[in-house]
Amino acid sequence: MKKIIVLLFALGILFQVNGQGLSPYILGATSSKSVSELKTTVSSALSAQGLNVVGSYMPAADKNRLVIIVTHDQLTKAVQQIGELTGFAATLRVAITREESVTNVSYTNPVYWGNAYFREDFSKVKANYDAIAKSFDAAMKASGTYKGTPFGSKKGEEAEGLHKYHYMIGMPYFDDTNELKEFESYEEAVAKIDANLKKGVPNAKLVYKYEVPGKKLTLYGIALYGEDGEGKFLPKIDITSPKHTAFLPYEILVMDDEVHMLHGRFRIAIAFPDLTMGTFTKIMSTPGEIEDMLEKVVE
Repeated sequence: MKKIIVLLFALGILFQVNGQGLSPYILGATSSKSVSELKTTVSSALSAQGLNVVGSYMPAADKNRLVIIVTHDQLTKAVQQIGELTGFAATLRVAITREESVTNVSYTNPVYWGNAYFREDFSKVKANYDAIAKSFDAAMKASGTYKGTPFGSKKGEEAEGLHKYHYMIGMPYFDDTNELKEFESYEEAVAKIDANLKKGVPNAKLVYKYEVPGKKLTLYGIALYGEDGEGKFLPKIDITSPKHTAFLPYEILVMDDEVHMLHGRFRIAIAFPDLTMGTFTKIMSTPGEIEDMLEKVVE
């Protein structure tokens, strides 16, 4: 009888864990060190676990925020396997954010974003994402006081819900992208974007560029400045703690001869699933303003 009770108790715990929804971010570790001091520590910990750093920057030019962008061999393999718009999943983001007397190290929850971007194909790459999640967990244990706490969604999002996620009726889905421009070829698209960013684009600056090997897919992370940039919209939506710093930077994807961005009303909503309609109305112009800024990158 005692063994049966223990077994039922264990199954109950397992059911609760499996029944929990997914959150967009995980608070990996905390520290008393400054953002700049932690940058080297965290970057080294990530690299040691196969999470390769491809770029970093301060969102909204805020010295209390830093984002480190990483990729992983298993992530690249997953994107290579499915291709097309899953190119948006080719990188993940780690944030170092100073909040009062504590510095938080958080990151985009691989399983959450994997389900959102791979959707019904996620089952085909689940093993890849399990490996990525383990790498992040190990890196966080070497980055400070380990936490491993999901955040960013009070009730959590179910995997199936993420496969067909949209904020509400009439709002865009993952594949309702904004096509910024079509070129004669993939090579021409990449060359044009590279040349524009090198020359300089108003209120837009390259954070990273990642080319998926063997695929005509290149993902760019772009920092957005100026009166309509990150400094305008981030303070209006990132109003809870821990901060959602790893929401940024915004991306554009070269897919064959086309350049796409995720629609702002999807990309912002998936990163802030608890965003109220009242808060959303404060940034009603932001999706269009982001599109306007990113269009200049491909002109």
